[in-house]
Amino acid sequence: MKRIAAIGKNKSVGSYGASGEIIKLGGEAMISYLARLLYITMNNGTLPGDWKRVTVIPIHKGGDRSLVANYRPVSLTSVVCKQMEHVIASYLRQVWDKNDWLYEGQHGFRLGYLCESQVITLCQDIADSLDNRDKINTIIIDFSKAF
Repeated sequence: MKRIAAIGKNKSVGSYGASGEIIKLGGEAMISYLARLLYITMNNGTLPGDWKRVTVIPIHKGGDRSLVANYRPVSLTSVVCKQMEHVIASYLRQVWDKNDWLYEGQHGFRLGYLCESQVITLCQDIADSLDNRDKINTIIIDFSKAF
C-alpha cells in the first residue's frame, strides 16, 4: 500500500495512457488487481506489451546544451510496470536476506548499504593490506558517472 500511496502525479503514464493517479486513487482496492496481474504475468512467462515499451528522453545535466555528453537518458516506463518491479525486487531482497545469500561486501542495491560505505570499506581494506605489507592486486574502474 505504501508503494501505491507514493506514486507521484507527474509520473510517466506509459504507452497505455493511464496515469499513476488512477492507481493511487484506487488505493488498497488496486492491490488485488495488481497482484492478479502479476500472478498471470509470472505464470505465462510473458510481459504485457506496454511494459516493454519505453520512451527515452534526454535530461540536461548542466553545461553547454549543444554537447550530447551534458545529457543523461531517462527511461519512462508505465507506472504499473514500475510497481511490479518494486514488488519483485522487494520479494527477492527478503529471500536473499532471510537465507543470508548475499556476500557482506555487496553494498549496491541493498537497504542500509551505500556506495560510500563500499568505498570506505575498500579504502580500509587497502590500508590494512599496506600495514600488513601484503601484496595488493587492483582493477581500477572509473565511477565518476555513477555519482
